[in-house]
Amino acid sequence: MRQFDLAPLYRSTIGFDRLFNMIDQSVNHEGVGGYPPYNIERTGENNYRITLAVAGFGENDLVIETKENTLLIRGSKETQEQPVSSKAETLYQGIAARAFERRFQLADHVHVTGANLENGLLHVELLREIPEAQKPRQIPISKNGVKASAPKVVDQQAVEPQKAA
Repeated sequence: MRQFDLAPLYRSTIGFDRLFNMIDQSVNHEGVGGYPPYNIERTGENNYRITLAVAGFGENDLVIETKENTLLIRGSKETQEQPVSSKAETLYQGIAARAFERRFQLADHVHVTGANLENGLLHVELLREIPEAQKPRQIPISKNGVKASAPKVVDQQAVEPQKAA
């Protein structure tokens, strides 16, 4: 349906291969289907939550795995055969209980901190933790050959431009 030519970007960028692959994958999987429906929420500056509607699935029917930068959530229900003596017969089944597999691409330094199943909703909590070595640092300037003190970690929230009065 849609096609993007990423060739000009490949010629002028270095190290963005993973990003381009994710774009290609998202375009190719656009029509895969929407089961089960889900929400992605930002619950804090570095906290996220994925909520999937998994009505009819129990904790034993769901599997959550992470590998590299991919979160995989699978669900499959064991078909329970009714005893021969049972008189119950399903006339209409509107609650889907089909197997599913959802994949989410996670950014670097994002990992799953927990999962919880409540009222037919599966909540997966995620946290982005930037390593100390990758946080911005303020480099001191030496004066007259006197060695300055060690670099200080800059707090991103504390560094805001001053408004003119």
